[in-house]
Amino acid sequence: MSVDVLLGLQWGDEGKGKIVDYLTPNYNVIARFQGGPNAGHTLKFGNTKHVLHQIPSGIFHKGAVNIIGNGVVLDPAIFQKEILALEKFENYDASKLKISKKAQLILPTHRILDAAYENAKGDKKIGSTLKGIGPTYEDKISRNGLRAGDTLGADFMSKYEASKKRHLEILSHYDFEFDLTELEEAFLKGVEFIKTFDLIDSEYVLNAHLTSGDKVLAEGAQGSLLDIDFGSYPFVTSSNTTTAAACTGLGVAVNKIGEVFGVFKAYCTRVGSGPFPTELHDETGEKIRANGGEFGATTGRPRRCGWLDLPALKYAVMVNGATRLYMMKADVLSGFEEIKVCTHYRGKDGVLTDQMPFDLADESFEPVYETVKGWTEDLTAISTYEGLPASLKQYVEYIEKAIGLPIDIVSVGPDRDQTLLK
Repeated sequence: MSVDVLLGLQWGDEGKGKIVDYLTPNYNVIARFQGGPNAGHTLKFGNTKHVLHQIPSGIFHKGAVNIIGNGVVLDPAIFQKEILALEKFENYDASKLKISKKAQLILPTHRILDAAYENAKGDKKIGSTLKGIGPTYEDKISRNGLRAGDTLGADFMSKYEASKKRHLEILSHYDFEFDLTELEEAFLKGVEFIKTFDLIDSEYVLNAHLTSGDKVLAEGAQGSLLDIDFGSYPFVTSSNTTTAAACTGLGVAVNKIGEVFGVFKAYCTRVGSGPFPTELHDETGEKIRANGGEFGATTGRPRRCGWLDLPALKYAVMVNGATRLYMMKADVLSGFEEIKVCTHYRGKDGVLTDQMPFDLADESFEPVYETVKGWTEDLTAISTYEGLPASLKQYVEYIEKAIGLPIDIVSVGPDRDQTLLK
């Protein structure tokens, strides 16, 4: 069997968690392949909203194995808090949750380093979630990190103390006050907690599932435009968020990749700093934010909102090799008689392009829009794609033609049942 990949095609917050939850009954294994507690995957069903940060979004289906892959950076304290919050739900089964021994651990000093680095940037902050993600990946690349499997060794505390000492030396060069006491206490309790789970050699386990004919869905976090290589650098996350990261973040070969499901909103949003060509600074942007409840699931920060950006979407489709598209939050645009779509960028020389520039923060280009007909109907009670307003179906067809891929799902609300197959 092959590994299907599901990931975001914009700046994150596209609704990936809902789609993973929706698709899980079709899969035997759900595996997160990158990111950490900077992710916020929101699932809603049974009148209850769940926000997951590190746990795969298939966790509410008892038949599925859920794996936190080696490409993930794991905060034991946040993991323990997440698990304890889920234990009251009957459809949650911790016995099917497994953690890669090679997943890097986020230490308390990583979180403090994150805050110190961001504070030192002043007005050039990148908008970090301050969860310690960047410093943890930094230690991974410099070969100084601690991994989940290290917690099983008798020398774990000596390794931890050595890492802490090195981090404190770095922090001594920053004018930044901090108190490590509570963070460290929660971390050490979390370390003992994750040792009660099945810590696995995930590359062997995943490939064994494939050999036995099981279906695997790889779940990404953040979005393609936040990729450390292909995103709006330096305003990006610290990991690769594109399809290729599913191979390195899970230990599966490139020839095992099957379908690539790209998730995007009917408009665009972004959290934190960084370029956003189609951002709306007016009442329209405020209306989209209010209609969509656009506030970060992890940080609570208001999301910046704007029209759909086709050059950016086509770029993300290209670098991911997306095979199918899922459009989220179509209901948020209800009430707009006209909707704008960015089709090109115009450079300072007047030349039009539909390609992403090297530096998206370069203000020498501006978005060029086309206007399409909107819809005013309430979509949230519609149960079939055929029942959608004609103008929304035309909008879907317009995007399909521009991108060259089918849109298989249109979401008209946060609940599982508000997911329409086309």
